[in-house]
Amino acid sequence: MSPALIAWRLLTRMLEPLAPRLLDARAKQGKEDPARVDERLGRASAARPPGDLVWLHGVSVGETLSLLPVVERLRRQRPDLTVLVTSGTLTSATLLARRLPEGVIHQFAPVDAPGAVAGFLDHWRPSLAVFVESELWPNLILEARRRGVKLVLASARITEKTVDGWRRFPGAAREILSAFDRILPQDETSAARLESLGARIDGHVNLKLAGAAPPHDPGAFTRLSAAIGDRPVVVAASTHDGEEIALVRALDKLADRLCLILVPRHPERSAAIAAALGRDGYRFALRSQGREPDRDTDIYIADTLGEMGLFLRLADVVVMGGSFSAALEKPPVGGHNPLEPARLGKPAVTGPDMTNWAAVAAALVEAGGLRVVDAPWDLPAILAPLLADDGAARSMGECGRRAAAEAGSGLDRLWEAVTPLLPLAQTFPGLPRGRR
Repeated sequence: MSPALIAWRLLTRMLEPLAPRLLDARAKQGKEDPARVDERLGRASAARPPGDLVWLHGVSVGETLSLLPVVERLRRQRPDLTVLVTSGTLTSATLLARRLPEGVIHQFAPVDAPGAVAGFLDHWRPSLAVFVESELWPNLILEARRRGVKLVLASARITEKTVDGWRRFPGAAREILSAFDRILPQDETSAARLESLGARIDGHVNLKLAGAAPPHDPGAFTRLSAAIGDRPVVVAASTHDGEEIALVRALDKLADRLCLILVPRHPERSAAIAAALGRDGYRFALRSQGREPDRDTDIYIADTLGEMGLFLRLADVVVMGGSFSAALEKPPVGGHNPLEPARLGKPAVTGPDMTNWAAVAAALVEAGGLRVVDAPWDLPAILAPLLADDGAARSMGECGRRAAAEAGSGLDRLWEAVTPLLPLAQTFPGLPRGRR
């Protein structure tokens, strides 16, 4: 083991007694689930079913949602396996509680300390672990490898800043990356960066491009559609600080009867958004309060989790948030997934900051399913013709739908890479397939 990894292991072992206190403090700040803090210490809150288990890990919302198609494929093609999904944030846990199929287990990932890691692995004993994006926790990865767990780093994305940090410890980087049986970066840029650290690349997979359209509640759709009536609907999806007010002001004169639905990326910001709208005299309603838009509602604040599919289906046009940072002099976000509206055939418009989705955005723009504007105040010139011409909007949405379908082949490539690493299927006389 490299000196840097030995030092990390010793440091985390020394600091591990402080972990319960730190986690309790985070729980008081609303950053941890107080009822499930023990999971972060490697103490499981669920029993492990008998038989083989596959472990999938993504730290936050985007990563864990990208794992859902993998979960579905595993459940469909290998029902004999137990599937465990771990994540690191409260928001991701809330979404997974709604979206994971029955029988799939969710736990919070353990902190990267020797005792917590050992407790987690002692209990769950995975045969295969799939880490999404750039979760490179030394104790967790190396101990799993030591125990014979097959490891996959999928949809890997790594920034130049992260690479610069790892280059200070080249031996540690090589050792961690060599623990993986498969490394499948999102794109050529991440592949080159990982190769510079000593990784062996086994192909490219971007799981955020895979999967179906986000789900929705048909009953809620019917009720909201009736409440909105025949008003044109613009949905501002995954907005960030500063974008909501800028979008509202930009679209204020777009249409007298326009219904604007704001879907903040972080719903807990809804109180601040409501306060700002109230100061400016706008009439709004908050979904978290159980209200629905009516004739007097200018803006509907969709401050709930797991309902993006519902609001996108209501849209005539979608504006992608997290993409206007430069114009608003805010820290860059990098944009959000433009495939979500595209999969539903919705025309979409974005700001220029789509760093995290550059290749996808470029493909959608080239296909004619996505438009780019420099700033929120440039939106009316693009949105007005689409809202006035249903045929043009449908045509643009269909272009996006076709491009999204072409982009979604990554799941098949991941499945091909992972299948040889899965434990052999086992069947038992007298038991239905899937029971062990």
